[in-house]
Amino acid sequence: MPNCWQSGISERRFFRVTVSPILLTILCLTTTCATNAQESPKTIKLIRRLISQSPAPPLTGVASSGNQISLNGRSLPGTWLQRSGKSGQSTTHLSDGAFRQLIGVNFLNSSNSDRQPVQWFSSVTTPLVLATKLLGAYRYLDITNFAQTSGWQIQANGNILVIATPKAQVTNIVQSQQSSDTSVNPLQQVRILVDLDRPTPWQVTQGSTIKKIQPPSSDPDTLIPKSTAPPNREWTVTLDGIADPVLIERYTPQPPAPTTAPPILLPNLLKQLSPATPTQPIVPAPAPAPEPLIQQVQVVNNQTIISLSVPFGLSPQVSTVGSPNRLIIDIRPDPLEERDITWAPGLRWRQHYVNLGTERFPVVWLEVNPRKFGLTLKPMWASLDGLAGTAPLIQTAQRYLAVAGINGGYFNRNNRLPLGAIRRDGQWLSGPILNRGAIAWNDSGQFYFGRLTLEETLITASDQRLPILFLNSGYIQSGIARYTPVWGATYTPLTDNEIILVVQKDQIIQQLPGGKVGETAIPIPQDGYLLTLRANAATAASQLPIGTGVSISSATTPTDFSRYPHIIGAGPLLVQNRQIVLDAKAEKFSNAFIAEKAIRSGICTTATGTLMITAVHNRAGGYGPNLAEHAQLMQLMGCVDALNLDGGSSTSLYLGGQLLDRSPSTAARVHNGIGIFLKPR
Repeated sequence: MPNCWQSGISERRFFRVTVSPILLTILCLTTTCATNAQESPKTIKLIRRLISQSPAPPLTGVASSGNQISLNGRSLPGTWLQRSGKSGQSTTHLSDGAFRQLIGVNFLNSSNSDRQPVQWFSSVTTPLVLATKLLGAYRYLDITNFAQTSGWQIQANGNILVIATPKAQVTNIVQSQQSSDTSVNPLQQVRILVDLDRPTPWQVTQGSTIKKIQPPSSDPDTLIPKSTAPPNREWTVTLDGIADPVLIERYTPQPPAPTTAPPILLPNLLKQLSPATPTQPIVPAPAPAPEPLIQQVQVVNNQTIISLSVPFGLSPQVSTVGSPNRLIIDIRPDPLEERDITWAPGLRWRQHYVNLGTERFPVVWLEVNPRKFGLTLKPMWASLDGLAGTAPLIQTAQRYLAVAGINGGYFNRNNRLPLGAIRRDGQWLSGPILNRGAIAWNDSGQFYFGRLTLEETLITASDQRLPILFLNSGYIQSGIARYTPVWGATYTPLTDNEIILVVQKDQIIQQLPGGKVGETAIPIPQDGYLLTLRANAATAASQLPIGTGVSISSATTPTDFSRYPHIIGAGPLLVQNRQIVLDAKAEKFSNAFIAEKAIRSGICTTATGTLMITAVHNRAGGYGPNLAEHAQLMQLMGCVDALNLDGGSSTSLYLGGQLLDRSPSTAARVHNGIGIFLKPR
């Protein structure tokens, strides 16, 4: 089986909500669909039926709502609502994620969750302050006056909020000169100024790495050395406005000059048979000229698209100023803008650089006060029909109506099955593996961290005892595994020649040959489970004939874990009682995983009982932290207990319809996560 402790999926899709957020809010308020998995299969079916069939009851004061925005003719995902105002005038409210990501509005620091200061082609010192409203899983900003002042036209059309902004012109694009000696400072900061005749919406998007094409050699025996430098990354800045034709021409790539085909050379037999005796010193080829930062400027559908090729270690930081109206694109090794925003009572969004020696790591995190009335945490997973499946965290969080969340434990990237502990409302969905680190908690805001093992034992009426090694797990080893209805309607063998025992009402009612892997789906009884006997454990089938009565004993090690209804397993454990306890080898992580420098997700508690969910990205000018650095960073941030979660492309920190730490297009699909929920008052 391949080593799949870490998600490697990197599908680039952006989720579009297809269910009315207001409908989902009402459903969760009336059915607790997002917070109760005690009867998982029945609950899942109920959720699906309610979402697809139930009409939304009327909301007091809400005239219309939806989850699609038409911005200057382009359909985009984003939740909104309109409220009935005074004198028949309605007010328009956008979710802050849509406002920030689609319009380009910068959120400034705020300690008042009812007010959000913003900056958009305006002053930072005297910002506009918008009123906020928490409703369901979203925080809405009242943009009525903002839109009016900006000259927007807004109209609700069913599920769609139609926004038309005044036509804008891009009058100039200027790039600051870069130092010619990149050996002095290879991470040279560059600034691009985009002049506009008026404020206009803008977006910035991270793309894929740019592959360099090596020029062919005229000598077929010459080896072309591969570049050891990390490739550049594509970024695009898109503005609702039309660029001056001179700018488009200035930044249009020139076609390559025509070249004659190199002559076809016959093999030089002397060179192949005798040692090389060069008569003159070999002069190394000159270093290739750096790629231009601005690759292209083009106008598509009344939008100006600026395509950038950004060297490794640098990223764009985009801001706006007014008088004159200007978009400023700074290409720098430390692009993270520091923030400290009280988003809701007991929920604080923060992002800062944390120094570790000479290194600077950008950290985006949420601080949660679990003792604040209305805030709860729950595990969540991707599929409605069972445990197999992955989805972008932004999609899973929106389906559960979580206000915030982070990706959770590991999974097999091939079959999309869990590789670690998931327990919700006292019910095990998937058992732990390899004594790996886990976090457990209850609804009173108490947490427990440790390395977790689940010990299940099959006990027959004659007191015969057999160990059950895995519960609803994608981790495949020799031994007995158990699959319950939470797994799904059926189980399909994960290895060849398994023996399947069907247990119903605490009695073995069938013994079935599993056959070839992946071929035969075997129903899982709703009032029972399946036992799969793999490899050497298949011999136990003779000791468990049809009609045998069985029961199961279950216990956790440490026993403290059993006191908590919710558990997510990942690992390794980083900090315990303020001390670094990292031992990735003991938790059976590979040497490559231990040494890898990568983006990391984490969860921890502080001395004040605050919970923090964190995303640590690439250090200034380099790669992300290795596990040892991650443990030190969590300790520096004040963590008393801390756990490493699945990372890399899986790392996703979600808040109110948006990812805070990365572009949604770069986030992988994940199996499970930890959701933060706001109960209605």
